[in-house]
Amino acid sequence: MNSTHANPTLETIFRRHSIRQFQETQVDEQLVKIILDAANQAPSAHNQQSWRFVVLREKKRLELAHLVAGRAGDFPKPSSSILRMASRCLASAPVVISVNNTGSLIAHGSELFNIERERSLDFFRTMEIQSSAAAVENLLLAATSLGLGSVWLGILYLIKDEVLTFLGESKGEFMAVIPIGYPKKNQGGPQKKPLEYVLKEFD
Repeated sequence: MNSTHANPTLETIFRRHSIRQFQETQVDEQLVKIILDAANQAPSAHNQQSWRFVVLREKKRLELAHLVAGRAGDFPKPSSSILRMASRCLASAPVVISVNNTGSLIAHGSELFNIERERSLDFFRTMEIQSSAAAVENLLLAATSLGLGSVWLGILYLIKDEVLTFLGESKGEFMAVIPIGYPKKNQGGPQKKPLEYVLKEFD
């Protein structure tokens, strides 16, 4: 690791990568609460914190894995293959956390900005997505800092309405499902593109 990344926060950021296979070791409930508290500290539009965290263990987690596997065949490759992989990942992890939008910012945003709902809907929808995404990143980094592995299962967006119904949540604009546990294998993630490939600067 580059010496410029020697502070704990940067070390965690550079160490984080997706983990899809987990040990059977259970994750202490207190660690889960610490991770969720870190996620809850994320920046959110107008500090509305328009997210909800749903924790799944044991039976409910396996039921979700079964739901995902059951829907995989309804999609063509490669989506079906990735959904099956996601199902195995859910079944492997001792804890799964779903992050859902509550829709509260979308519902009240036009009042906050005193503009008509038609103009504000897409604006506040985007702000809710951005806020929840920040919470997910906090969650992933907190898990990494505690020696836990995690992965953001974005493929579940294909069946987000069914997943949200399964969780007893309202249909929302954004949904993330994150399995968490102790990594089964100690291996690094994929190599990132060098910064110069994604950077544009103006003088």
